[in-house]
Amino acid sequence: MCGIAGYSFGNASRVNRTLAAQALLAGIAERGADAVGYAHRADGPLVVHKQQTGASALLDAVVLPPATGQALIHVRDYTKGHPTISANNHPVRHGRVTGIHNGIISNDEELLARHGIDRDQPEMTVDSEVIFALVDAGGTSVAVLEELVGAIAAAWIDERSPDVLHVARGIGRPLWLARGRHEVLFASTRAALEVVEQALGTTFRKTEVEEGRLLTLVGGSLVEERRWSPDRSYREDEALPAVRAPHEGRFCLERLAALIAPA
Repeated sequence: MCGIAGYSFGNASRVNRTLAAQALLAGIAERGADAVGYAHRADGPLVVHKQQTGASALLDAVVLPPATGQALIHVRDYTKGHPTISANNHPVRHGRVTGIHNGIISNDEELLARHGIDRDQPEMTVDSEVIFALVDAGGTSVAVLEELVGAIAAAWIDERSPDVLHVARGIGRPLWLARGRHEVLFASTRAALEVVEQALGTTFRKTEVEEGRLLTLVGGSLVEERRWSPDRSYREDEALPAVRAPHEGRFCLERLAALIAPA
């Protein structure tokens, strides 16, 4: 059970980009400690940082430019694709698409073979890659998502549309959205979004993303919502607990409070 989060901010937003990212990371930190990473884009190319630690080892080092428009944040509790191979950790890149995923794709090898797609890096085995490989090959569409079998909550940025952030929820994993005047944030849980509200001293309109939804975020606004039909044949052998690294969650929330205190 991984944790995902991120945001799309408009130019008019006065939200502190670094603090928003740190708060989101602290809010999802309890969901995994096998690896952590984030990606962000301001005026230039997408920048990605990831490491094989829990969020506590990264929180203080998170720095985003004031003009950051999009961010992706992830903590990993791995199921497929060992975290000692950096390419398996999130954000995952395939071609022109970089994304994050919480869940399990059970037909990843089948889909890669059917479409004749090679792994972005030969040593990669992470199942999440197939989402972004299919988007790289065919663009973002409901048809692409409907090929996937498994549990899905994901988000990605495509270099061909650099100002756009896509967020999708299938089945088996939670996803929440928070909206302000010039901001849209997302996270695996409502509680993570509440952490952001407390850190920023503001409130957002929070809603749970329904299953089978593909959202398009541009410049801090939700500009499109498409419905898709997730394959519901997937069944997990056992339910995974949402809290996988409680010590990471406690530490990061305490550290976030300390970072905010001087301000």
